[in-house]
Amino acid sequence: MINPPIDKLIKKAPCRYALVVGVAKRAKELETKENEKEYLASTGKKSIQEAAEEIYNGSYVVKVNPVE
Repeated sequence: MINPPIDKLIKKAPCRYALVVGVAKRAKELETKENEKEYLASTGKKSIQEAAEEIYNGSYVVKVNPVE
C-alpha cells in the first residue's frame, strides 16, 4: 500500500502538475539541509516519501503562482 494514498494526496494541490513539482521541490530541500538529512537517515525514509507525507499532513502547502 502506498502511504499516503495518492487519491487523497492529489486533493491537497490545485492540480497534479503542481503536486509533482511541490513534492520534488520539498524533497530537494530535505536532501540539502543538514539537519533534515540527519532526520531522514535516522528514520530510514526517502526524501520523496517524507515530502509526500508533509503535503498530506498539511505541514507543507503547495501553491501556484499565477503567470503575469
